[in-house]
Amino acid sequence: MAGTSTSKNSGKSSASKRAAPSRTKTSSGKKASTAGKAASKRTSGTRSARSTANKASTASKPRSSAAKSTGDKSKAKPSAGKSTAKAAKRSTAKTTARSNSASKSRATAGGRAQKKGVLSSIADRVTSFLTGDAGDALELLKTDHDKVAAMFEKVKANEDGDHTQTFRRIKEELDLHAHVEEHIFYPHLMENGDKELKKIVREGLEEHGQVKMLLSEIAGLSGTSPTFKAKLKVLIEDVEHHVEEEENQMFPLVRDQVDEQMRVRLGSLIEAEKAKFGKKGKSASGH
Repeated sequence: MAGTSTSKNSGKSSASKRAAPSRTKTSSGKKASTAGKAASKRTSGTRSARSTANKASTASKPRSSAAKSTGDKSKAKPSAGKSTAKAAKRSTAKTTARSNSASKSRATAGGRAQKKGVLSSIADRVTSFLTGDAGDALELLKTDHDKVAAMFEKVKANEDGDHTQTFRRIKEELDLHAHVEEHIFYPHLMENGDKELKKIVREGLEEHGQVKMLLSEIAGLSGTSPTFKAKLKVLIEDVEHHVEEEENQMFPLVRDQVDEQMRVRLGSLIEAEKAKFGKKGKSASGH
């Protein structure tokens, strides 16, 4: 019985020993399975971490691109600012150049105007020197007319009186007046006037001839004779008619066709010719 028990115990022990390795193997398998699961979890975690990192990297790339784009735009803005600044400088330079050009033009124009003013002043002085205090030729001739008309009124006031002295003065004035018209005034009109003006000048010359003839005839008569008085009356009528035609027909045409500067020059020449004619008259009379 004891042997049987020992045998059984021995069998149990052997069986237990055989079972122990099996448990050990099972435990080892469990441990291996657990380790595999842990490793799998670690691998999965690693993959998840990598995936998260990749996502984060991917997400950061657009931001980086956006940042680069913003940076590029930021860089572009200074470039645009530089371009605007350059354009502004060019515009300012052009404006300054135009302003300087305008200033130079104004200065040049002012200089020309000043030079012109100086030249005009010199011309005026020369003209004044040449013409003296002479006025418009028409005004000078009108003054002659008025002077003779005053003497005519004196004769008319006393038709039966002795007008020998008055006639002498009338003759002197008419001779002088006719001389300057025929030598200065009329020649200019015949050369520069139109057809109508030339016609009036020719008529004036004919009337001058008639007046000169009457003056010569009256000069040889006594102041108290009826012929003297009759011819003097005709002389007055002829001269008044001549003056009326000159002042009402000739002079307006002269104003239209001869400028003021030329009329003043003619006035100067008339005054000079009067002075010359006066000296000749005095020499001829022995005074």
